[in-house]
Amino acid sequence: MRIVAIIQARMGSTRLPGKVLKDLGGESVLARVVARVRRSQEIGEVVIATTREPEDDAIVEECRRLSVQVFRGEVQDVLDRYYQAARDEKAEAIVRITSDCPLIEPEITDATIRAFLDSRPDYASNVLERTYPRGLDTEIMTGEALSRSWREAKQPHQREHVTPYIYENPAKFTLLSVKGNTDYSSHRWTLDQPEDLVFLRAVYERMGNDGFFSWRDVLTLLEREPGLIELNRHVSQKTLHQA
Repeated sequence: MRIVAIIQARMGSTRLPGKVLKDLGGESVLARVVARVRRSQEIGEVVIATTREPEDDAIVEECRRLSVQVFRGEVQDVLDRYYQAARDEKAEAIVRITSDCPLIEPEITDATIRAFLDSRPDYASNVLERTYPRGLDTEIMTGEALSRSWREAKQPHQREHVTPYIYENPAKFTLLSVKGNTDYSSHRWTLDQPEDLVFLRAVYERMGNDGFFSWRDVLTLLEREPGLIELNRHVSQKTLHQA
């Protein structure tokens, strides 16, 4: 099965503009995400899905520097962007990753993919019932499920966020929830606001900025320095219906 990871990225973030190219320990946030996703043993290809907007030329340049495939598509209709990118890549299964997750964990991503391969649902993810820190989010769906969603999804949030049409219609799609043994869902390891960047930079600095640490290393660090959790604890997560 040809498994392709599509990482959505654009410069036009409303809360932290240009966040995907912010410096994180000497590399861009996007470079950190790509490097960690490339450590997956199950993913065959990595593609960055950005927009045709001129401001996203900078993302294309970064992709060239990183030698990673790039696809340019719609701004708001991210579902169309994913569908077209997946079709270009002839993907049989699509892994959805967002570029605001520079602590994305290949071990957890691979566990989600393997659960999908073992059970063969239409869609599997570790976010249907959260047990992992926010920022380790991995979703995987069949090409057929993505195609049907692309054809049938009509609501704005379903087009912008790619997968809601699938998990909002369990009568149409078979869903698989992938959970860990311990609930770490209170941890916030994603990048949405300046405080999140302060937290992520602190983590990378303490890990030596080499990027080869695991999510378990981060948990150990936070047990040792619980004050780091307070750096972005108060940040509220944007909902599906917020612009």
